[in-house]
Amino acid sequence: MADSVHIAGLDTFAQALKLLPNNISRRVLRGAVAAAGKVIRDEAKARAPVHSGPVAKGHPPPGTLKRAIALGRSNRLSKPGKEVYHVFVRNSAIAGSKGKKIIAGGKFDAYYWRYIEFGTSKMAARPFLRPAFEAKKEAAIEALTQYIAERFPQEAEKLGWKWIRK
Repeated sequence: MADSVHIAGLDTFAQALKLLPNNISRRVLRGAVAAAGKVIRDEAKARAPVHSGPVAKGHPPPGTLKRAIALGRSNRLSKPGKEVYHVFVRNSAIAGSKGKKIIAGGKFDAYYWRYIEFGTSKMAARPFLRPAFEAKKEAAIEALTQYIAERFPQEAEKLGWKWIRK
């Protein structure tokens, strides 16, 4: 899925961010993008279907898909001034970023998420990730701007800057 949001028009913020020491600007930017990602992640969890029928032996228990939806930072794509976070579904092929050991059939092994999201030749698609993104992208941008509006002045004041809120 290549769905993403690129926010333009934050030039003033970007310039102000460059004035802060790197470690502080990185924390503000990471926190803001993570706050936006959490909105999408929570919506995806809310939309993820939960199996309500009997579970066959060897299949994941109900709720595995919801538990497997996570938010993670891309170290490869993130760089100074650019933070990239992904909402993704953990499965046995993806190691947990918090040290959670994922094994086939384990607590977070939602290998079947693609079949639900995109469907198969024998099953209609029941998307939950793409609709979550579409439904909450504006709310995510709002969470990002709210985080910045709260956090940036705090960090600036720690440096002794006078911050005038308009």
